[in-house]
Amino acid sequence: MARPGSGALVSVNGLGYPPQNLARVVVWEWLNEHGRWRPYSAAVCHHIENVLKGDARGTVVLGQVDAQLTPYIIDLQSMHQFRQDTGTMRPVQRNFYEPSSAPGKGVVWEWENDNGSWTPYDMEICVTIQNAYEKQHPWLDLTSLGFCYLIDFNSMAQTNRQSQRKRRLRRRMDLAYPLIMGSIPKSQSWPVGASSGQPCSCQQCILVNSTRAASNAILASQRRKLYGGGAAAGGNASGASTATVRQSNTFSGTTLWSPSSSASSAPNKNNIISAAGGHTKAEQVQTPLSAANFPCSPALPTLSASHGHHHTLTINGQNNLNRPGTQRISMGAARGAIPPGVPALPVKNLTGSGPVHPALAGMTGILMCAAGLPVCLTRAPKPILHPPPINKSDMKPVPGVNGIRRKTKKKHLRRGKNPEDVVRRYTDKIKVVPDEDCTICMERLVMSSGYEGVLQHKGIKPEFVGKLGKCGHMYHLLCLVAMYNNGNKDGSLQCPTCKAIYGEKTGTQPPGKMEYHVIPHCLPGYQDSKTIRIVYDIPAGIQTAEHPNPGKKFSARGFPRHCYLPDNDKGRKVLKLLIMAWDRRLIFTIGTSSTTGESDTVVWNEIHHKTEFGSNLTGHGYPDPNYLDNVLTELLAQGVGEENLKD
Repeated sequence: MARPGSGALVSVNGLGYPPQNLARVVVWEWLNEHGRWRPYSAAVCHHIENVLKGDARGTVVLGQVDAQLTPYIIDLQSMHQFRQDTGTMRPVQRNFYEPSSAPGKGVVWEWENDNGSWTPYDMEICVTIQNAYEKQHPWLDLTSLGFCYLIDFNSMAQTNRQSQRKRRLRRRMDLAYPLIMGSIPKSQSWPVGASSGQPCSCQQCILVNSTRAASNAILASQRRKLYGGGAAAGGNASGASTATVRQSNTFSGTTLWSPSSSASSAPNKNNIISAAGGHTKAEQVQTPLSAANFPCSPALPTLSASHGHHHTLTINGQNNLNRPGTQRISMGAARGAIPPGVPALPVKNLTGSGPVHPALAGMTGILMCAAGLPVCLTRAPKPILHPPPINKSDMKPVPGVNGIRRKTKKKHLRRGKNPEDVVRRYTDKIKVVPDEDCTICMERLVMSSGYEGVLQHKGIKPEFVGKLGKCGHMYHLLCLVAMYNNGNKDGSLQCPTCKAIYGEKTGTQPPGKMEYHVIPHCLPGYQDSKTIRIVYDIPAGIQTAEHPNPGKKFSARGFPRHCYLPDNDKGRKVLKLLIMAWDRRLIFTIGTSSTTGESDTVVWNEIHHKTEFGSNLTGHGYPDPNYLDNVLTELLAQGVGEENLKD
């Protein structure tokens, strides 16, 4: 039963469905790794509802309405969110609130996270905060919802009651969530047959439709075998087991089916549906206990008719597929109950060694499970990121490398060098100018620089042309000055055509430390060598003038970061060059994470590292026979080559 005044709809007629004439606001949510239901935005919910109206068994492509959700789709039949590039699945649900609640008014409450951006509260908490705000309460205690936070509306701050840490919060207006009338559609088994509407020709829909067609053919074949041979089996039709179903008052999809062996008092009882705390007799439907009736067959053991008693089936009200504890238990029980011959279909397999692409495997698993076909959803292997525990006495210095630690110097090179002096140092003045383009300003070299009138430097006229010493490429000297002023201004110059580096290139890596030592374990593919472990540690801080947003905070996620090299001649050479790159502040920079999309954070700077110790599931581990050669090439592109090493 919902808390009075919370804004959540109360289950009113025993089925979890409000009356036909009651309006309600729809909020779609997904289950995160912490077991919390996180709401989609109002725009995404409108998009899902529009697709749901057209085909209740269809697929929702979230990238059509939110570019950040491009990899994700929702399968409405199985009620799961599916990430196409990794095959990861998460349960989704369709929740309902009163029109006068926060989602119905388009009110969003958010808290400020560590990197200065805003994160919306769970919808249940948002509704509760808005309810207290409208009643003009000075503060709100969230302990009753399981959170040790105190909301102060006067200061608009959230305080952790244990740590006393305060965070800002804000209330903003957004698009109202979709409002619907009438009965809530029920989750149905996937019928054999074509859906209405014109089929889409995109690659995702082609994949979905082809998989559906294959599943429908298999399901039809199974049904023919099931009902065609039922009479010969000698089973009593009137003795078919019935199912007791427990549903929540949200439109959740496929859940984990847990069979029990409790005897039923009569063979043909009415189905019982329990909703939000009440047991009520519902539709007069008799459900035979067969694989065709179950959304997910792996958890269903083979039931023999010779037992002489009937079985009751229970569905949990909340989908727990992504909760680690229940997943381990349920998957273990499912494997033990799978009859011989049922295929094991991997949901997530990033090694690339399997015969099935991870996205195709995950999508096929969703669709076959929704069709009632026997599919075993296997757990993907976890990457081995770290070696076994190591005593400090077992960590040894790397042979041939001085010391075990380096610290970033905040200013590696003296700055403030005169741009004209740097350009003149690496160029030779050309007297006879060829009739070709300057690739910086795209003007002819025989003409004046495109920066004429924009830049003025004594001693460098717009028509002067210079040739770089090593590579021989020619440019207007004024264009080279403009390029230098737009760079790191560290006394080095890089040819924009061939990327040849003149001088010593340095980067904008924030202060931190680098440690390295040998550990007594071997990497996959290097069984005859020990391992060099590198540990990078960079704290969060404030950006300086050389960074994208001077004066603004930057975050440092995932530190300390552990990286690994084989302890052989080439591995030690790579380590020496990495130490040189660290001293030149080239390993990291501040930018936008390509993984999370977070801005103003410490990211890798085009020099790849191996962060998996004992596996290669993410592509950042071993074995990788080409890695050492590849990283040497990447270091050379940054101006860190073997010729820089001292004997």
